[in-house]
Amino acid sequence: MIYLYLGTDRDKARAKMSAAIEKVAKKANVVRITDANTIDDLKASLQGGGMFGGKRVLVFENVCVNLELCDVLSENLERLSKSDEDVFIFEEKPLADVRKKLEKYAETVEKFDAPKKERDSSIFVMANALRAADKKALWVGYMREIAKGSAPEAIHGVLFWAAKDMFLKSSPAARTRAAGLVASLAELPHAARRRGENLEYALERFVLTQ
Repeated sequence: MIYLYLGTDRDKARAKMSAAIEKVAKKANVVRITDANTIDDLKASLQGGGMFGGKRVLVFENVCVNLELCDVLSENLERLSKSDEDVFIFEEKPLADVRKKLEKYAETVEKFDAPKKERDSSIFVMANALRAADKKALWVGYMREIAKGSAPEAIHGVLFWAAKDMFLKSSPAARTRAAGLVASLAELPHAARRRGENLEYALERFVLTQ
């Protein structure tokens, strides 16, 4: 019999599954397989406990992250669903066809999805400030992102994207500035490495000179 747990809220899903496993595993051998196991481990778990192996509880966690393991598990779902053994499966975000097959053979299905986070677009305020040559807004945006813990590489990537976008969409008169920004930002990480300088400080100097 298969008990299926799905969803992006891993903590809640695993806590619920662990509680259910505890209820049936008091006198059983728990066999746990994850995506870190080998295909031989998975095949061995599917062969059964043998005549003297005792009662087993099978637990498969995120096995379908590994496509090779997922294929083997999928081939055995129908048999597992008819087995006397308790089978617990947790998959965070299985592909649609895999989820459909898992749900088809599961006795019960429980879903635990974490609330979606709102997209943080504050870093793109810097891109707009760069386009507008608004030095104050660019500096304030940069300091806000650093304080928030944004990676310097991410900040550089957004600024470089903004400069390239500006070059492609700007008028001939404004293209000279855009070309200079593209060149400066392309060279900035390499120059920082040559000087043994942290990218954060190189970006700070760039922002202050705009």
